[in-house]
Amino acid sequence: MKHKQAGMTLTSFLMVLAVVGFGLYVGMKLFPMYQEFYAVKTSMKSLASEPGSSDPNKALELFFKRMDINSSESVTRDDIKFERIDGGVRMNVKYEVRRPLVGNLDIVGNFENSQELTGSSVD
Repeated sequence: MKHKQAGMTLTSFLMVLAVVGFGLYVGMKLFPMYQEFYAVKTSMKSLASEPGSSDPNKALELFFKRMDINSSESVTRDDIKFERIDGGVRMNVKYEVRRPLVGNLDIVGNFENSQELTGSSVD
């Protein structure tokens, strides 16, 4: 009776390794983008209770101080808009991050978050 071996060939193992490697490479490109977005969301949430944050100029200053601490460079002043609401302002951040992937292919992330800022003014 003949016993037949079963398993992966070297070629199929290399193909699986290439797919897993590419997936890890893409993940390494995406992770910093989402980590930065988490820092943006956290900074905006901490601004909500900050005294004087209902003033857009003060809110921008406090927000970018927090972004400097997190070494975030993707959000610019042009990406931030304010709209008046009852009791304060709503801060809207919408920005795009583009990272090179392979050759002329890029990974593009569009991120958007809003936060109501109703911190009482300190005079």
